[in-house]
Amino acid sequence: VWCSDITYIPMKRGFLYLVAIMDWFTRKVLSWRLSNTMDVEFCIEALQDALMRYGAPDIFNTDQGSQFTTPRFSGILEERQIRISMDGRGRWLDNVFIERLWRSLKYECVYLHAFETGSELRAGLGRWIAHYNERRPHTALAGRTPDEAYYDVPTPSGPGLTPDQMANSNAVRRAA
Repeated sequence: VWCSDITYIPMKRGFLYLVAIMDWFTRKVLSWRLSNTMDVEFCIEALQDALMRYGAPDIFNTDQGSQFTTPRFSGILEERQIRISMDGRGRWLDNVFIERLWRSLKYECVYLHAFETGSELRAGLGRWIAHYNERRPHTALAGRTPDEAYYDVPTPSGPGLTPDQMANSNAVRRAA
């Protein structure tokens, strides 16, 4: 199951919109795009990139935003026989994994920097998303990163880590 959502990203002057596509099970960010408008085009670009790189999911979940309900967007999913799942109106908890991604991204990256330009923002988000996918362990993934979970890399001690093992694993990753 994949999910997608759009959030706004404040900058020193103004803001841009960010769309991301995430694998629900592993929390891996599969694709993302920035735009200065909320049109469907940047959502389609992110979707096509994810489909090209990772194949098609069984189910694609979004909110009921106009970008995701357009025939142009939903038609791509229907062509590939991907089941469309849409959250209830105003029910952010239905897409909680990507909402949590937005919180982490904003508090760990965006709010710590006053990005001046779209290019600076794109580079900063790229670094943070690479770190999130490749180096940031998740308790829900038994201490693995989203990439390790997506590519089914086993944890050093098997399926689950104790809190001490998790702390040591995090310290090793930070030192590397």
